[in-house]
Amino acid sequence: MSAPTSSSPASLCCCRKSPSTGSGHCAGEPTASSVAAARRRPPADVASAANFADFCLRHFHLDLRVNFALKEMSGWLVLDLLPLVAGVRTLVLDAHPSLTVHAVDCKTSGGREPASLAFRLEPFSDFGSALKIDLPELVKVGVHMQITVRYAATDGPAMWWLDAELTCGQDRPLVFTQGHSVSNRSFFPCFDSPAVKSTYTAAIRVPDDVTVLMSASRSCYSKAERVFRFSMDAPVPAYLVALVAGNLRHADLGPRSRVWAEPCLLPCAVQKLGGSVERWLSAAEGLFGRYLWGRCDLVFLPPSFPMVAMENPCLTFIVASILESGELLLIDVVHEIAHAWFGNAVTNASWEEMWLSEGLATYAQRRITAQAYGAAFTCLESAVRLDALRRQLRLVGDGNPVTRLRVQLEPGVNPSTLINLFTYEKGFCFVSYLSSLCGDVGRFDGFLRDYISEFKFQSVVAQDFLDLFLATFPQAAHKEGVDFQLWLTGCGAPPYQPDLSAGAALIQPARDLCRTWTEGRGANTGGEAAAFSDVAGWSTFQVVLFLDCMLDHAPLPHEVMWQMRERYASLLDGLNAEVQVRWLQLAVRSLFYADLPRLAAFLQKHTSRMYTVPLYEDLSAGAMRAVAADMLRRTRQRLHPNLRRTLQQIIARGQQEAHGHFAPAPQSPAASLPDINVSA
Repeated sequence: MSAPTSSSPASLCCCRKSPSTGSGHCAGEPTASSVAAARRRPPADVASAANFADFCLRHFHLDLRVNFALKEMSGWLVLDLLPLVAGVRTLVLDAHPSLTVHAVDCKTSGGREPASLAFRLEPFSDFGSALKIDLPELVKVGVHMQITVRYAATDGPAMWWLDAELTCGQDRPLVFTQGHSVSNRSFFPCFDSPAVKSTYTAAIRVPDDVTVLMSASRSCYSKAERVFRFSMDAPVPAYLVALVAGNLRHADLGPRSRVWAEPCLLPCAVQKLGGSVERWLSAAEGLFGRYLWGRCDLVFLPPSFPMVAMENPCLTFIVASILESGELLLIDVVHEIAHAWFGNAVTNASWEEMWLSEGLATYAQRRITAQAYGAAFTCLESAVRLDALRRQLRLVGDGNPVTRLRVQLEPGVNPSTLINLFTYEKGFCFVSYLSSLCGDVGRFDGFLRDYISEFKFQSVVAQDFLDLFLATFPQAAHKEGVDFQLWLTGCGAPPYQPDLSAGAALIQPARDLCRTWTEGRGANTGGEAAAFSDVAGWSTFQVVLFLDCMLDHAPLPHEVMWQMRERYASLLDGLNAEVQVRWLQLAVRSLFYADLPRLAAFLQKHTSRMYTVPLYEDLSAGAMRAVAADMLRRTRQRLHPNLRRTLQQIIARGQQEAHGHFAPAPQSPAASLPDINVSA
C-alpha cells in the first residue's frame, strides 16, 4: 500500500530542513590542506567566459516569477561578491542569448543608493554568451559589493517547458531545468564553472496549484503570496542549482527522504522504492561518512527529461522511464546518492577531470551495492558496463584522445561532449586500482572518508586527490609499475581490470546463451530448451548482458530473429525499457522489419536521450535511414530541444555518408562518440 500523499503545495512548508553547514564557498571546518586549496587560484576554464578568479562569490539570491503562458521566468538575481584583484573594472558573467537582461545595479559597502551599471551581452560560444558589466570606481579589493541583474529566461538549453500533453498526467504544464554541464547560464547569469561554489537562496512565485521544488536544503511555502522560498546552506557550483514546477505530489520514504512525482506516477514510484533509499543511505554512510545534505529527496520527471538521472543536492532528478526496471532504478538512484559525497561535496574543479566525480561515484556506487546486495550482483552490473566500455573502445580506437581520463577541452567545445563511458568506467578501474595498491578495501574506504573530510564543499584537481592518497599510503608510490600519469593521460583500455569472478555464476550463463544462439543451436530442443525457459527468471542485468553480447554478432539471420522473438515474447512485451531498446537495436541492425511497429511505439513513448540516441544511431547507419527521419518528424515535439538537435545531427551524418559526402571532422574527438546510457 502506498504511503499517504499530500494534495496541497502548502504541505511543503518547512519540510526540507537540514543542519546548517555554514555559508560562503569555503564552508566547513578548515584544515591545513583545505585552506591551501581555498587560497589557490582556480584553474582556468575555457568553457566559461566569466572572470571568476577575480572575485569571491559569497552568496547569490534568485527572485523569479514563473509564467507558463509566456513560458518565461522573470525577476532578478543578486550576487554578493568580494573583489580579489586590484583594478578590476569589469565583471564578466556566463549568460546565454536566450536571456533578456533589462538592467544591472551595484551597491557597495557603505554606499547609499544602488548605482545603475552599463552592460553588454557579447558572443562567446554556441553554448553561451558573455555578460560584461562595467563596475564603478568605488570597487576595491576586499570591499563587499552587491550586483543585481534584472532579467528574463525562456527557452534555453537549461529550461524545458512542457505543455500539458507532454507530461505524464497530460493535465497541467510543467517546467524543469537541467544545468549539467554548462547549461545553467541560460537559467541565470552566473560563474558557470565547477571551480566556483557558493550558497544560494531563492523566492519562486507561481500560479495557484503549482508546486515548486529546488535543489535546496530548506524550503517553505506562503499560500497567501503564492511564493516558494528555498535556501541551500552548503556551497554548490552553478550546475547543481535545479528547479522543477508543476503538478507534483509527494510521499515520505523515510525520516530524511521522500519521493515527488505527478499524481499518476506517485504510487508506482513509492512501490518501487519502498524503504530502499534509507537502506542505501545508511550503507553509504557506513562507508564514506555522514551524509552532509540533510534531505535526500527524489523527483520523477516525464520521459523528455534528457538524462537518466541528475545528482542535484537534496533533490535527485530521475526520468520516469527508469521505473520500468527495478534493477536499473536501483543502480541509478544509488549512483546519484554516491554523488552526494563524490561530485557534490567534493567537486572536480575542471571539466577536464570529470572522472573525479563520475569515476569515484561509480566506485562508491558499487561499494554501496556490494554492501547492500552482495558481490555477485555488483560484479554482474560491472561486467555489463565494462563490456560496453570495450565496445566503445573498438568503435573509437585505442589511440583516440577521448579515451583519456584527463582530457583537453578546447575553446568552443561544450564540456557535455566529453561525457562518455571512459569518464565512468575507466575512472572506476583507476579507483579500483588505487584500492588494490593499498591492499585492503576497508582501509581504502577510510581514505575516501578522509578525502571527503579534507576537501568537503570545495573543488579540487586530480593532484589534490593523489597527493592525499600518497600521503596516506606512501608505500604505494614504490610498487612496481605504478604510473599515475599513464592512467590520467594515456589512451586506450584501462591498465587494470578489477576482479569480477564473484559474479561468474550470473555472468557466464548470459555469455553461454549468446554462444548457443550464434552457433546455430537456438532452435534445438531437449536439454538446451530448459536453459531457454530459465531466462524468464533472470535479472535485468543478465538479460541485458545476453542481448549486448548478441548485438556484437549483429546482423543476425531473420530465421534467428523470428525464433528469438517467439521464444522471448513475454520478455519483449514486458515493460522493461532496457531490454526492449536492445532488442530493437538488434532488429534495426538485422533489418528485421517485422518489428518496426514495436520500434515506432517505443520511440513514441520513450523520448529520453538514453533510449533514442542508440536507436537513431543504428537507424541512420544502415538501410533504415528513412525510418529515422520519419520517426523524428512524428515525435519531434515531444523531444527536449537539445536532444532534437542531436538526433537531427545523427540523421544528417547518416544521409551524408549514404551519399558519399562526409561531414567535417568534429571540433573534439568526443563529439564523434555516440551518447551512452549513463546517469550524470
